Amino acid sequence: MSAGEDGVGVRTARDDIASTTATDAVLSPFTGWGRSHWETVADDWLGRIAAHDSPGGALPRLPGRVTADGVRREGMETVGRSFLLAAPRIAGADDPSDPAVQSHLERYSRALLAGTEPGGPEAWPLGVTCRLPLTGITNSIVEAANIAFGLHVSRERLWDGLTRPEQRQLADWLRHHARCEVWQNNWQLFPAMAEGFLRSVGEDVRGLQAARNVARVESWYLGDGWYTDGPEHAIDYYNAWAIHPYLWAWYRMTDTVHSPEGQRHLERLHDFSASLAHFFAADGSVLHQGRSLTYRTALLAALWCADASGASALTPGQTRRIASGVLSRFTSQGVGVDGTLSLGWYGPFEPMCQDYSGFGSPYLAGIGFLGLARPATAPVWADVEEAHPADRGGFTRPIEPAGWVLRAASDGIVRMANHGSDHATLPVGDDVDRDDPHYAKFGYTTHTAPGTGPAWVDAIDSHFALLDAEGNGSRRSTLRASRVEGALSGSVHVPQFARRALPGCAVTTVTAAHDVYEVRAHLVETDREWAMREGGYAVADDAPLESGTFDGGAWTRGRDGLLSAVVGLHGWALPAPEPAAGARVHDYRDANAMGSHSATPALCGRTGVGRTVVVTLHLLERGGEPDPQSWRDEVAVRVDGTFVRLDWAAGGSAEFDLATFVPWDGHPGLTGPRGEAA
Repeated sequence: MSAGEDGVGVRTARDDIASTTATDAVLSPFTGWGRSHWETVADDWLGRIAAHDSPGGALPRLPGRVTADGVRREGMETVGRSFLLAAPRIAGADDPSDPAVQSHLERYSRALLAGTEPGGPEAWPLGVTCRLPLTGITNSIVEAANIAFGLHVSRERLWDGLTRPEQRQLADWLRHHARCEVWQNNWQLFPAMAEGFLRSVGEDVRGLQAARNVARVESWYLGDGWYTDGPEHAIDYYNAWAIHPYLWAWYRMTDTVHSPEGQRHLERLHDFSASLAHFFAADGSVLHQGRSLTYRTALLAALWCADASGASALTPGQTRRIASGVLSRFTSQGVGVDGTLSLGWYGPFEPMCQDYSGFGSPYLAGIGFLGLARPATAPVWADVEEAHPADRGGFTRPIEPAGWVLRAASDGIVRMANHGSDHATLPVGDDVDRDDPHYAKFGYTTHTAPGTGPAWVDAIDSHFALLDAEGNGSRRSTLRASRVEGALSGSVHVPQFARRALPGCAVTTVTAAHDVYEVRAHLVETDREWAMREGGYAVADDAPLESGTFDGGAWTRGRDGLLSAVVGLHGWALPAPEPAAGARVHDYRDANAMGSHSATPALCGRTGVGRTVVVTLHLLERGGEPDPQSWRDEVAVRVDGTFVRLDWAAGGSAEFDLATFVPWDGHPGLTGPRGEAA
């Protein structure tokens, strides 16, 4: 028992799982979790929302922040997104008379009708077309899509149980949003969801053009199952919780699964499931990259879709092992255990969230429970769990179209070398550099998070920067070119300050790795000397971290033994001027989603004029002791002009020419007549 938000002792999901749902080591040898665990969590999360309900159910007021759109929008979002959780719970229950299922069915039927009643006391704001200047709230279009998706999933038990006037009311509300023009990214699929459901139940769809929207999204396909989120190079989990699930639903709702387009999507979904399986650590931790990470379990949706369609590259046992590993990891860290879902990751942490997220936003997590729509006898619930990639030890998984290489070492932590996704041309928040810490870094992992707030202003962790006279670091911003060749990956960027390219500057970076070690080699092209800085992974904890420096490097370690270090291997001999000189560890408070205390080891040096080659060893490991000499001994580096050869002590080598590995236009930064990056 724990104290609830009103101070009264309440049972939590953790209590219920522990007391009523025994683990099953035979059916689920990796997680111990089965379907009953998922149902318990679903019922608990939905019950916590109900405790904050409005009279009609359409405007619950949860704890947490309200966006500029106002509290009525947040209530609508809470219902629309949590319906994604309720719908599969309603649809897949073996016993529809189960009191919990009946409660969800009654509550959401009532809430949907209250929110869509024209002029009603709890009526939701009608969405407006996404064209500037905006004349109202656009987010209603998003929730129309979520509601349409949930109605599709639960159609037989919810929609079919409504009276004809009630159905017409809901249909009119969905139709309004199906007509709206939307932003040129995953939003293209929101009107399509509304139209698709209307088509599936025989409602009037004259004048609607969602097929155009769907074709537009399909044109953004990159390969290996991945789409870019809009015409720009923004690649992230929106593939998993929006693009793939909504395309999957569209082809089903419009009865076009067997069309060439529908079959093509299933092939892409197959490839995506094979790729996404590499984003999870052995302990269920999720690779921390991209925006809207507060949606947490939502990224499981595409895996459930692939399994339900018979299109998955995974076995049913692997799918459930991944999904249960993720959900059990989040709940073990306290997510949804003692209150409603917070804006954050394991705990509340609003700095990692975008301005568009309010108290109802985290409930998009509900689409990650889509597997509950399948019967208990389905293989995904009945088969024995099977190992996923990180369970088998180390792996290297290139995702060439996205510019990524994913790796796992024997410690089960997954690491990403990021040379593809930048999101820099789609502004997120008010950052003048159109840069985002969840896209701009050279590396991401399942056990670290990029620094936010003051740590993002400094932009040290997992970043290489040129420094101005005050020690401020340049931004990576838009990538000029990218290449993945086997286990090697690289990119070119023009360093920027406040959207202005540094004249005569360009940085080519190539990443090579072995086990827990990662080498980042940089070719820095400049027309003058610059101070430079490179940071390692930021490690976070709920208490101050242990840290240290040594000749040519620095390290930091949390109480759980997670250790991050940087070691200069080549090009760091020239000292940087004050205040940037030397190696140090940068400490922060409340600047990291993984813990209230965080620290980043970093090196500072100085470039020459013309071409400077810089090679740095990055280490992220669990349980090791600080041993700088042994770290240096892990790899021998030979540099000849721009040619770099790495020989790993454990065997294996890598070689590349920094001047030619990433083909690009070869034009370093220029400053245009308005001071804009050219």
